[in-house]
Amino acid sequence: MAEFNYHVKSGNGKQLKGKLTALTKSSAMEELRKRGLVVLSLDEHRTSILSSEIYIGNPVKNEHFIIYCRQFATLIRAGVTIVEATDILSGQTESKPLRKALQDVHAGLLRGVAFSQSVQEHKRIFPPMFTNMIRAGEESGDLEGTLDRLAHFFEKQHATREKIKSAMTYPTIVGILAITAVIYLLKAVVPQFEQMFVSMNADLPFITKMVLAMSRSVESQWYLWLLGAVALIVAYQAIKRTPKGSLWIDYAKLKIPIFGKLKQKGAIAQMTRTLSSLYASSVPVLQSLSIVEELVGNKIIGGFIRSSADSLRQGNPLSEPLKKAWVFPPLVTQMIAIGEETGSLDQMLAKVADFYEMDVDNTVDRLKSLIEPLLIVFLAGIVGVIVAAIMLPMFTLYSKMG
Repeated sequence: MAEFNYHVKSGNGKQLKGKLTALTKSSAMEELRKRGLVVLSLDEHRTSILSSEIYIGNPVKNEHFIIYCRQFATLIRAGVTIVEATDILSGQTESKPLRKALQDVHAGLLRGVAFSQSVQEHKRIFPPMFTNMIRAGEESGDLEGTLDRLAHFFEKQHATREKIKSAMTYPTIVGILAITAVIYLLKAVVPQFEQMFVSMNADLPFITKMVLAMSRSVESQWYLWLLGAVALIVAYQAIKRTPKGSLWIDYAKLKIPIFGKLKQKGAIAQMTRTLSSLYASSVPVLQSLSIVEELVGNKIIGGFIRSSADSLRQGNPLSEPLKKAWVFPPLVTQMIAIGEETGSLDQMLAKVADFYEMDVDNTVDRLKSLIEPLLIVFLAGIVGVIVAAIMLPMFTLYSKMG
């Protein structure tokens, strides 16, 4: 049960506010209407931060949602009703947020609320992709096929994301190790040699002077370095929140050497896979493009998709604006054009998605074999510079003594 804050208008025009306990938002809405009230607003009541469940990011892990979709499709195929399948899955899923949402959905189904309408009330749990495809499956009578496509879609999406994430993880770890090693050397090792260099009273090489200056700065002005790092993070987040700033950041992500191409291929794979699944489930194409624009996760690519939707509204082919977009290689636009001409757009989009998902796999494998030695050399180079800065004056001293 949940508590809802309502703002209503009675038959005599008087506006009222209050709280109502109900299983779901739709049942609360129905109860207020039965009382003859016009609902102006209805929101779930949050008592306090401590009493409410807090989720950072997506409340349901991809693995749990994929298992749910696959099991749901299997149960429906086996002849189990939607009501029974939802009840079964709510009892065996490992995800607490998904379990709670499915319990609410099951309660709605028992009252006669459509499944698509019930899941739409849990937007943080069930993404727009899921809701729209389920609604289309209900209308077409092919819910079983829709669930299979959803399970396949989320599996492919998860696999592609994990591949890209694995390619990014290794450089990130090495970068953190490099920063940690440099800080340790500058703070703990270099100061021990500084007094010796002073007693030598010799002209130190430029590299040694630079490292000693950095060591003193890290030792006595560490708070400035920390403030600088925090300022960079805050500035990045502030820029990211502005429309123009987020656009430039997404553009940079696609143009960054090596990883930019990987991001581009991953985004194309996600876009074509999503559009193929939605189109195959008979979701209206303009609505599909709107969903894809949100899911693709890049404003540059999203802008090109929005231009395609505008072009489509004017009666032009979907592929026409995409041909002018630098993000999409000729293979993508040509396959989409062929799909439009032959009436097999969903199949062509699926083939493009298959190709780019495989390309992402191959690219990640090549990157791993290439990046590992490069990062080792990079880490060794950073540490080597500091070691050289310490050793050069000592070699100079020993040569004079000889």
